[in-house]
Amino acid sequence: MKQISTKQRKTALLVIGMLFAATLGLMGRLVYLMILHSEEYAVQAQELHERERSIKAARGIIYDRNGVVLADNKPVCTVSVIHSQITDPERVISVLCEVLGLSEETVRKRVEKVSSIERIKANVDKETADYLRSFELDGVMVDEDYKRYYPFGTLASRVIGFTGGDNQGIIGLEVKYDSMLSGIPGKILTLTTAHGTEIPNAAENRQEPVAGNSLTVSLDVNIQRYAEQAAMKVLEAKNANHVSMILMNPQNGEIYAMANVPEFDLNDPYTLNTEYAAKATSSEVSSKEKNTLLNQMWRNPCISDTYEPGSTFKIITATAAFEFAKVSVSDNFYCPGYKIVEDRTIHCHKVGGHGSETFVDGIKNSCNPVFMEIGARVGIDGLYETFEKLGLMKKTGIDLPGEASSIMHKTENVKAVELATISFGQSFQITPMQLLSAVSTVINGGNQITPHFGMYAKNTEENTVKTYEYSGKTGIVSEKTCETMKTLLEAVVHDGTGKRAYLPGFRIGGKTATSEKLPRSSNQYISSFLGFAPAENPQVIALVLIDEPEGIYYGGTIAAPVIAEVFDEVLPYLGIEPVYSEDELKLDGVGTFPVPNLVGMTKEEVKKLLKAYEIGDVYYSGDGETVTEQFPEAGEEVKKNTTLILHMK
Repeated sequence: MKQISTKQRKTALLVIGMLFAATLGLMGRLVYLMILHSEEYAVQAQELHERERSIKAARGIIYDRNGVVLADNKPVCTVSVIHSQITDPERVISVLCEVLGLSEETVRKRVEKVSSIERIKANVDKETADYLRSFELDGVMVDEDYKRYYPFGTLASRVIGFTGGDNQGIIGLEVKYDSMLSGIPGKILTLTTAHGTEIPNAAENRQEPVAGNSLTVSLDVNIQRYAEQAAMKVLEAKNANHVSMILMNPQNGEIYAMANVPEFDLNDPYTLNTEYAAKATSSEVSSKEKNTLLNQMWRNPCISDTYEPGSTFKIITATAAFEFAKVSVSDNFYCPGYKIVEDRTIHCHKVGGHGSETFVDGIKNSCNPVFMEIGARVGIDGLYETFEKLGLMKKTGIDLPGEASSIMHKTENVKAVELATISFGQSFQITPMQLLSAVSTVINGGNQITPHFGMYAKNTEENTVKTYEYSGKTGIVSEKTCETMKTLLEAVVHDGTGKRAYLPGFRIGGKTATSEKLPRSSNQYISSFLGFAPAENPQVIALVLIDEPEGIYYGGTIAAPVIAEVFDEVLPYLGIEPVYSEDELKLDGVGTFPVPNLVGMTKEEVKKLLKAYEIGDVYYSGDGETVTEQFPEAGEEVKKNTTLILHMK
């Protein structure tokens, strides 16, 4: 028998050793996988055989201050396909095209795409989804979903905002409070084979979604309606570009209404409204042009657009003058109709001038030379210090996205001419919200407020999860200055430029403005009026801006009556009842009558006709002899002793 050599023996031992080591390694690996990490790999194996489909959570409801629903949810469905489970692709494509109204090219591309799950269409109404289920198509999944629904359509569209296809906020409160309103999505888990085919009769796991929190805001549906109706009325009467209006509680910054007419439909936000459809260059709008117009339409002018405030800003200049003791109500001034500042002649709105007048007369007359004089007394440092205190050099902090900042001169660039124009509201720009916020501080006793909508949020169990608080400094303006300013601004409405905002039985303060837009040569104006009531203890402050009105454009003529009309509805609604003075009762100022049609008449014919009506003062604008426009318009119901403005040509 042949003996095994030493070399062969060593080779055999080496092979046996290697096999033994390999066996030990495999055994160790099995211990590692099956004992030490068994749970981890079991989970991975489970995940490999599970397919996950998301279930959208219901978005939180938005309520107005009285519990009226502003934004709700509508049940819809999402249709998806699972490529590996489709047994008859052509039938699936045909049915989906027919039922969902999609093109064959779109559906085929998604059906034939090799992926775990492919969405075909979202926001499918429940009736259509149920009809699709009846076909029992292999590989077609119909899952429940939610679509945002706005019961009032266009109401406060730029404030409430809307959501996209994924139910995330796009603009307005919807995006500002998105994290609070968004819920936690749920899941549907099904078991599949290694090839991705769903296992028949396998148990389906379901993780229920958690609905988002509801949000209650300070908007009042009724006040918003009053504001929008009055704004739309003057928009149509004056053929203006648009009209904006804000109503707010000046004591705490709660916003009751914010109107920007024409509004757009929140349930159809990608269709241009009348204002922006008219701006399209042709009936066939390119996608790029439409996107530009849509972004402009969604923009909120009350917070995102800056403008020269004009004479409403005289409230701020007067406040600064009283705070720095640079003027008293009995100071005398003289207005020749202009004021020469360096090499510039700056005119008053009254060409012939107001003559000799006290400061009280100056603010009632909205006299530019008076305010240029007190602006010079205060100086730019004093004015800017006041602007800073009143929040005009920064954003208000309102809880809406897209707020703009003011545009102011640097102090070192302000010379005598700039100082003069700043004093009566020109050569700088602020937002309407900044002005309203600043004036609120002046009339509420000197306390800083933060304009806001958010009040509190609740979960589905009706438990409050968040109460929104807004802090601010107190004593920004002295009480003495505040009381003086309220008295002066009430005088403006009682017998000054704002008297068309006068309402018998109510004490109203306010200020008019007619701002000429840039470039000055365009002869385009923004007519505005800022008013508050009751004057002695303001509970509501309002601002209206009429952009580029046709014909008569003076703020005191066309803007002041808009606020009067809104206050006539809102004040009693807020529980503020009229208290008539003896003079009002004596003059029988209580009651209304329809304004007669005076268009086409001469001055003499007007005088004869008006003898039968209880009309107050009649003002004529223009040099002609025939009435071409009247304000208030014919047929409008007005208070007795209302002022009538007639444009003559």
